[in-house]
Parts: sequence; structure tokens; C-alpha cells
Amino acid sequence: MHLSVIISTYNSPAWLEKVLWGYSGQTHKDFEVIIADDGSDSRTAELLERMRGETGLTIRHVWQEDKGFRKCRILNKAVLQAQHDYLIFTDGDCIPRRDFLQVHHDEARPGYYLSGGYFKLPMDTSRAIGKDDILSGRCFDIGWLRQHGLSFWRKRYKISLGPTAARVMNHLTTTKCNFKGSNASVWKADVLKVNGFDERMPWGGEDREFGVRLSNAGVIPKHVRFNAIVIHLDHSRGYVDPERVNANRNLRIANEKSKVTITDFGIRQLGDED
Repeated sequence: MHLSVIISTYNSPAWLEKVLWGYSGQTHKDFEVIIADDGSDSRTAELLERMRGETGLTIRHVWQEDKGFRKCRILNKAVLQAQHDYLIFTDGDCIPRRDFLQVHHDEARPGYYLSGGYFKLPMDTSRAIGKDDILSGRCFDIGWLRQHGLSFWRKRYKISLGPTAARVMNHLTTTKCNFKGSNASVWKADVLKVNGFDERMPWGGEDREFGVRLSNAGVIPKHVRFNAIVIHLDHSRGYVDPERVNANRNLRIANEKSKVTITDFGIRQLGDED
């Protein structure tokens, strides 16, 4: 099965390069990469041109003008550009372990979406990771991470379980199985059925609201929290607005209670202009 990997980004080429090296070393090879770019400057386009040559990856760049945080809109545009039936959603600050796509591929089932997580790194550790660390897999080793700034108390089991233990933990975890934009996958047909992401929503739970509508439409969430592994590079979050986050939460709760499946502000409303 071919996969379309949709990676959101905004003016973070140094982190995006590390992420793309992660995809260049995947054990599952049948995939395309779609960069959902919410208005980055020319540095991102220049990086992608170079990385196409250096990695051999099929990379397409879906870009829109910078008019503030419009991640939902660029994700909807990327969905329409996807060439394959199964979509992986992640962010340009999440480096995948080499088996990341294989896990999503193997766990995919009709009528389900997959929900993963991430292992968050401090800034010093994020900066220390280089190309060779990614391609060798060293940056997923808890010992290496601790040698490069990771707190000793950080929970190692999130990235260090074997396949059998990971499946057991996926079954036993009490963490709610929500759609997470940093690590999730779903059939394209199901995305279109609920009309994609709600473009009214700024940062703060917009991915979770999308998952609520999927669930309301009968698409069942399934954990891949402990076996589909990405490490999350640190960054500032100047776009966080608590008032808007609360508004997003209220919309999600209302949609969950009312069993809403389709947004009126999604893919089918995309026009020719940004």
C-alpha cells in the first residue's frame, strides 16, 4: 500500500531537514511526502529542492501566503494533492524512527484511524541531533539522548519498548485515543467524508476536533502510541492564544455532544484564492 505523508511546517527549515532525513531512512519505501507550508519564506523551498536531490524522496511543496496561523487550510490543500488512499499526518518538528511508516502501514484497517504520540526533547538535545544520528538511529536510543541533554527522569518507555510490549501498552494505556496532528493516519476517503479540517480553528486542539468528527462519522480510533515513534524537536510557541484555545475546546465539545460529522468550513469550501 502506498502512503501520502503530509508534513506541516512554517519557517523552520533546520528542523524540517532533520525530519526529512528521518523519512529518507524509512524501512517502508512506498510513499510520497507532501509539505503543507503555511507561508514560509524562500528558505523552505530551497531546502526542499536540495533534499529532493540528496534523499531521492518524492517531495511536493504545497504553499500558501502567510496570513497568520492557517494550518487547517494548508492541511486541507495538502489532502487534495495527495496521490494515495492512506494519509499520514505529522509535523515538521517530529523526526520519525525508521519503522514509523511501516507501523502505520501495518496497523491500518478500514473504518479506523490511528493515533500516535511523540517523545518531547529539550532544546539542547534537539540541536545536537545530526544527519548521521538520524540515519543510524542513535537519536532514538535513550542512552544517547541522555548523553546529549535529556533529563534522566524523562519516561524512557515511550520510545524504548519492543514490538510485543508496545502492542500490549497500546491496549492497556488509559490515555484517551484522540487524533494527534503530530502523529496520526487515516484513509483519505474518511477525511473527505467529514470535509477535512475546520478552517475557522487556529492553534489549540484543531486536530482533536477533526478526530471527534471522524468518530461521530463511525471511524474508530486506535492507539499506535508506543510503536509508531517520533521524537519532537523543541521550539518556541509564540502563536499560542489561550482565548482561542478555549474557543476551540468549546467548539470541539459542542460538536462531540451534537454528533457533528461535517464542518461547513473545510475542503469543499476551498476557493481559488487564499
